[in-house]
Amino acid sequence: MADRNPCRSLCQGLVKAKAFLAMVSLQFGYSGMYIITMVSLKHGMSHYILAVYRHVVATLVIAPFALVLERKIRPKLTLPIFLRIMLLGFLEPVLDQNLYYVGMKYTSATFASASVNVLPAITFILAIIFRLERVNVKKRHDVAKIVGTGITVAGAMVMTLYKGPILEFIKSQGVGSHHGSSSSEASSQHWVTGTLMLLASCCGWASFFILQSFTLKLYPAELSLTALICLTGAVEGAAVSLVMERDMSAWRIGFDSKLLAAAYTGVVCSGIAYYVQGMVIKERGPVFVTSFSPLCMIITAALGTIILAEQLHLGSVIGAVLIVLGLYTVVWGKSKDQTSSQPPALTNEKIGNLELPITDTTAKPATKFDDDSIQYETSKIPAKSTLLLA
Repeated sequence: MADRNPCRSLCQGLVKAKAFLAMVSLQFGYSGMYIITMVSLKHGMSHYILAVYRHVVATLVIAPFALVLERKIRPKLTLPIFLRIMLLGFLEPVLDQNLYYVGMKYTSATFASASVNVLPAITFILAIIFRLERVNVKKRHDVAKIVGTGITVAGAMVMTLYKGPILEFIKSQGVGSHHGSSSSEASSQHWVTGTLMLLASCCGWASFFILQSFTLKLYPAELSLTALICLTGAVEGAAVSLVMERDMSAWRIGFDSKLLAAAYTGVVCSGIAYYVQGMVIKERGPVFVTSFSPLCMIITAALGTIILAEQLHLGSVIGAVLIVLGLYTVVWGKSKDQTSSQPPALTNEKIGNLELPITDTTAKPATKFDDDSIQYETSKIPAKSTLLLA
């Protein structure tokens, strides 16, 4: 019988959709990072120091919640787990982010957001290598994941390589033309180097997701793991920054875009992002998490067109349609994975002409031990159970 309580149905629907809502909301947070970070870098902030301040802020925000909320469930921190956390702190907070910032300086913020669209494909390949994903070409949902990943990458390439005619939905106010001129200047100087660094950044980010998936199985405390990753990332990033940046005045920040970039990226893109991604990885796996990353470019392009009056090209629209189609295909395949992994419901067993109806699956044999004798009490037999023999 269907549930007649609309509130209960709504709550159940929200529980089922929480992973989707969390990842979509996270992409809105990432889309704001590109503009804020690019502004701070243009005002002379070092990307090495930005990565350090970002994770210092994330540690200060997440650590109190981890200490209070997970004080009873936090597992023991052993040496193998600590070494994994140190590697996690190097892969994403140090390697990925510094390569990404340098690549964004050499290309543009738009191109940098487009390069992240190859992340699902890299993560999917690594997940297959480390046996986090199993692919059987005879099953439709596994083929859907492969095809959807390919469509997503194709859409990303279309948005990146093909512009096409301009679609005049909103008249440009001059901001977009200035952005395009600065973008073309950057592309004429270090475009190839920046592209290679962005691709290497995506490889480091995908490796972070894979290692985070394995670490959560040994250390299933998402808040504590997030705080430790941010802490080790800040320490390792500070060591790298002291080597790369000899001028100590570069560490000074005021109430300007530098402070805003450190605070925003630390709270939203490190603290909240690591925690949300960890929860969703435990439930759906790393491929599901990265399959939503192409949405960030669509959101960034839409916000740029509405707020900054940037020019919208036909290639961006075609690429966005392909990305959404590929994303839907991958998510459909992952949903079928969950359905097929659930155990089948118990029904009446039938062996030959013998039928045993199962009406009570909770009753179990119980044993009672006394000093003088041993008594065995069998489970209760349902009153309506029948035994049909031919």
